[in-house]
Amino acid sequence: MAESQETTVIAVDTRIKGEMTFERTACIQGHFDGKINGKGELQVAPSAKCRAEIDTDNVVIDGMIEGNVRAAQRLQLNSKARLKGDIVAERLSTEEGASIVGHVTVGPDAIKAAGGAGSGSDAPKASSPPSPPAPPHRK
Repeated sequence: MAESQETTVIAVDTRIKGEMTFERTACIQGHFDGKINGKGELQVAPSAKCRAEIDTDNVVIDGMIEGNVRAAQRLQLNSKARLKGDIVAERLSTEEGASIVGHVTVGPDAIKAAGGAGSGSDAPKASSPPSPPAPPHRK
């Protein structure tokens, strides 16, 4: 029997805050705020607004993401994609018109350096810039 190709969809009129995990394919068309871990493909539609830390095998972005993205296999930014956050991916594809504001680490060694090849793990993700030093204490 063939394996079904089920897709989890967060519709345009839906807002979710929390943590999502998936095994095959997930498509965000609405708003998501939180953490996403998966072993398949995450699709971020043009209507999507996503504020999340993302760790999955493949990510296809047509909408907006604010947060770090770790793609164990491939990250694809289409022409209307907007990403504010750091990227760690084995492979990266970017169409003309896409926007990235953040650090980019790409290549077969990128995933290893970020803490392993398994997606959905508790391995370190792309890091945020360090905080500025505290002002000196005055008496």
